[in-house]
Amino acid sequence: MGDYGRPLEFGYFLVPNASDPLLDTARTADRLGLDLIGVQDHPYQRRYVDTWTLLSMIAAVTERVRVFPDVVSLPLRPPAVLAKAAASLDVLSGGRAELGLGAGAFWDAIEAYGGPRRSPKDAIGALEEAVTVIRKVWSGERGLRFDGEHYQLKGAHGGPVPAHRMEIWLGVAGPRALGVAGRAADGWLPSSTWATPDRLPELHARIDAAAADAGREPSDIRRLYNVGGVITTGSSEGFLRGPVEQWTDELTDLAVGSGMDTFILCADGEQDTQLRRFAEEIVPAVRERVAEERG
Repeated sequence: MGDYGRPLEFGYFLVPNASDPLLDTARTADRLGLDLIGVQDHPYQRRYVDTWTLLSMIAAVTERVRVFPDVVSLPLRPPAVLAKAAASLDVLSGGRAELGLGAGAFWDAIEAYGGPRRSPKDAIGALEEAVTVIRKVWSGERGLRFDGEHYQLKGAHGGPVPAHRMEIWLGVAGPRALGVAGRAADGWLPSSTWATPDRLPELHARIDAAAADAGREPSDIRRLYNVGGVITTGSSEGFLRGPVEQWTDELTDLAVGSGMDTFILCADGEQDTQLRRFAEEIVPAVRERVAEERG
């Protein structure tokens, strides 16, 4: 662990509040040159618009930014249909969709919406099966079959095939789930609120061990980070709570010292200001510093 040497990317975590100017904010992120827009998926949250509908609309009104769910609530979205939706969005957007997947949380709310309540073991088992099902559907092949404990394909026909090699990123924390990320996923997508910097070495190590056991290189796996904080004009108030210089230092350290390569801003405060300062001041500074440190 340390620096996996992957290219840096930067994104914005757009909270899908129905009363917010969501598409205007997405257009701003696109114009500012960010690489990604992520949207959380909590269908049971009454103040939120639906994540897939919003991602589709964002793709329609932007030109270059890539979109992804950060992360899909798998228990409420059957993986074969989810694969179809994701591939369709990728085709219609010209290859600008990726897929973040979660095993499920807030089980009372999931159950209230008619979803299954899964034990931790079953939730991870279903997640690993879902990755297999999604990749099969993305193959575009006919007569697909899969006989899992949680999901089945019984002669299904895949298609459309995604417009580019879509990636699957897992927002997971536990040892078994990190093993799935190392074996089967294209990326790992934690949040700084629970995967704090001091925990990253042990979490990377589990992913890397599983990757090695599966014959993969640890650097094959993207390491994305939802970074919570606030960009201020004053002095530091803690990790990622301070001025541009502090953010630049801390994100550079996370990239070259802690193995993270993609940073998704999830900021407190007035969103337009936070978004602009991140894209215009922090992103170029971090790119420059990381390039210098990598030599």
